[in-house]
Amino acid sequence: MENTRLLLLLRTFSDAELRALKKFVRSPYFNQRREVIDLLDFLEKPLKNKRPAPEKEQAFAAVFGKDQFDDHRIRMAMSFLFQLAGQFLAVQDFVADTPQLRLRQAGLLRQRKLQDHAQQALMESATTLLSRPQRNADFHQQLYQFLLEKYRAEAEINPTGPLPLQELSNQLDRTFLSRKLWQSCFMLSHQTVYNTTYDFGLLDAALMHLESAPVLNDPSVAVYYFCYRALTNPDETAYFKQFKQLLLQHNKLFPSDEMRDLYVLAINFCIRRYNAGNPDYLPEQFDFYRDGLAQKYFLVDGALSRYTYLNAATIGLVLHELDWVEQFIRDYRDFVKEPHRESLYSFNLARLEYQRRRLDEALKLLQKAEYKDLLLHLAAKTLQLKIFYELEEFDLLESHLQTLQTFIRRKKDLGYHRENYLNTIRFTRKLLETNLFDKTVRKALREEIEGTKGVAEKEWLLERVS
Repeated sequence: MENTRLLLLLRTFSDAELRALKKFVRSPYFNQRREVIDLLDFLEKPLKNKRPAPEKEQAFAAVFGKDQFDDHRIRMAMSFLFQLAGQFLAVQDFVADTPQLRLRQAGLLRQRKLQDHAQQALMESATTLLSRPQRNADFHQQLYQFLLEKYRAEAEINPTGPLPLQELSNQLDRTFLSRKLWQSCFMLSHQTVYNTTYDFGLLDAALMHLESAPVLNDPSVAVYYFCYRALTNPDETAYFKQFKQLLLQHNKLFPSDEMRDLYVLAINFCIRRYNAGNPDYLPEQFDFYRDGLAQKYFLVDGALSRYTYLNAATIGLVLHELDWVEQFIRDYRDFVKEPHRESLYSFNLARLEYQRRRLDEALKLLQKAEYKDLLLHLAAKTLQLKIFYELEEFDLLESHLQTLQTFIRRKKDLGYHRENYLNTIRFTRKLLETNLFDKTVRKALREEIEGTKGVAEKEWLLERVS
């Protein structure tokens, strides 16, 4: 039963959710099948204790007693429980969304001609919605639905009186523009990364409209407008500056998961500009990492992505923010999930010690970690290469180069990284073999390194030649 869709779903339930699900399946309104109740009771213990699920034969005996095992019957019971568990999650989510719940009630009460009851539910919906701090596209969509229900109620009460059609139309524009710009930014980012092309539909018309309308004063529209303009006009620095200013100024108007997406958009933009030869965007990238970590935007279910843990430390090291890097490495170590936690922690600390010129300490940290990620393994081995060279441990370096070269050539799935690392090994050997006191020879080697496209640690190699 362990890999069935039922167990995969139930494994995601907390103990509190399991208790609530037990009440849910016992409600005759939702379920009248005794075998479903018995099946959940039987599964409760292994679920709570994180133990492997029993076999279907055991479950069948617990649910159907001494009846002869019937695979179809137990599978049907599992299917019914799966459907009820999904229904439970949907009901729980809907009931927890008070503005939507009251809005739905208002519409149903209006249809039953209970206008006073409907108005009370409608006002409760609006009060709860407006009390929330978020003012993103989701908010505008819910506010439009509220205004639409308000219009329908007023039209039924006084069909010949004034109706809030202009207010409804304006809110529809905000809803569309905020949602359209949100979607367009992520389409554009995805298009850049995955080399695909999207049809942006009404976007041009939307941009033309909002540039001459007061709706651009709305942060949920303005943030994505300037984000889009920055992505499509990267050389116009004013767009990015405005985007960053609005994002930091109005961060409370967006939920944490949306802020994380916006910060990732900004970081990726900075990376592209830096790679295009603009070093000014490196500190900008660092600002987004530092602020995003402080605001806990990068934590997902209490965990930090190993890529964020690696990349944030990398940017800090490049900018020589060594004290910040050390604090970050230690503070966020336990937020990185296993099996990558210890290897990343040791690798980041090794890089920090290398920057501080504590080469022996860096070497010890590199040698004690076990790297399960292939690219991280290669990065660690390359750092070892640099340390051996700088410590003038040339015999160790030659042995290390041979081992690393053999390792890389055996790996057929490295893509362009394979050539980059092989070139690094080749040029490191040339450093060992070349008389660097000969200016002519040194110049030729420098030009060869500069003229080779795929070289890992190119800057370090050029520094050694110089």
